[in-house]
Amino acid sequence: MTGPRTETSILHCDLDAFYASVEQLDDPALVGRPVIVGGLGARGVVAAASYEARRFGVHSAMPMARARRACPDGVFLSPRFDAYQEASRAVMAILRSYTPLVEPIAMDEAFLDVAGAGRRAGTGPEIAAEIRARVHQETGLTVSVGVATTKFLAKLASDQSKPDGLLVVAPGDELAFLHPLPVRHLWGVGPATMKTLTTLGVRTVGDLAALDEPTLVAALGSARGRHLHALAHNIDERAVEPERAVKSVGHEETFAVDHTDPEVLRREVARLADRTASRLRAAGHRGRTVQLKVRFADFRTITRSKTLPAPTDLAHDIAATARALLDSVDLGPGVRLLGVSVQQLVDADVPLALDLDGTADDGRRAALERSIDTVRGRFGAESVRPARLVPRPRSEP
Repeated sequence: MTGPRTETSILHCDLDAFYASVEQLDDPALVGRPVIVGGLGARGVVAAASYEARRFGVHSAMPMARARRACPDGVFLSPRFDAYQEASRAVMAILRSYTPLVEPIAMDEAFLDVAGAGRRAGTGPEIAAEIRARVHQETGLTVSVGVATTKFLAKLASDQSKPDGLLVVAPGDELAFLHPLPVRHLWGVGPATMKTLTTLGVRTVGDLAALDEPTLVAALGSARGRHLHALAHNIDERAVEPERAVKSVGHEETFAVDHTDPEVLRREVARLADRTASRLRAAGHRGRTVQLKVRFADFRTITRSKTLPAPTDLAHDIAATARALLDSVDLGPGVRLLGVSVQQLVDADVPLALDLDGTADDGRRAALERSIDTVRGRFGAESVRPARLVPRPRSEP
């Protein structure tokens, strides 16, 4: 669609406290209790907090140690990404039943363009109300929805409607809604930009809109100045892009203590590779490039990668490659964080070139790992683990 929209046909759907809500849905005993999901180690961070936990000041990206002090009676849980992905797929299927123009931003949020669905499904606000009802009825989750003429404004509207709300910014009311908001709500306003804007006397979006573009460019640089000037006037020509390709799939972990023992880290690589392979298969992808991410005790971060002859979704291949990459890294400074990811993704349905030396073994491994996926789907992610990760029994004295 070219030119400014004159109808509220852009929706932003954002599931409320998603990880924590899935946990409460799966365990009714958690309903009404402060639930905090994230890394449970001393250096872990909060990935999601239920609204009961937020009343204690707990929020995402907060250090877990601080969250425990703020909410000592909270329920602290490790993330279960397989469960979250399953819930996300159910919600995204509902969204795609209204329009093919769905742009997922994360597991818990997406933009929709329903301009072409009006005759069949109703207006943007009507579709938004129906989506909220269906998501709750069919999945048990709640979703907040913003409806507007631009993606930027729809996102702001969904934020303002949380939790479990619907906010429509009607055509002609955009600036009346936008300008009273604190300027920190604009995309691209971080602490450094906020400090500069404060020196200019800017506190609200309206204050920013009152400045001309050259003034902002002089203070913030060309790209940022022009970007914020446009947003302050609700100029956002981005279309909903349903074909946004996933560029990588992976998993990383911050450790409670720094590790220097190669064998400990090699076991962690195996665990991360196993999780990454499972996610690849769940998403229907294979990948050719394996990347290892290492963050040291001093927060210096490096990456190492290797491209394979053919795409894979097997934990065996990913772990072997990542371990070889780890062997090339000096672990002396101590490792704070380790991550494994796979890039250069292709559809898993694309046939692979025949490898006469390894096809049979790969076929057996693929069948085994898919069988493991099935077992984990029924009995939980920890029901089957690689032998390398099974704790060794202590020797008798």
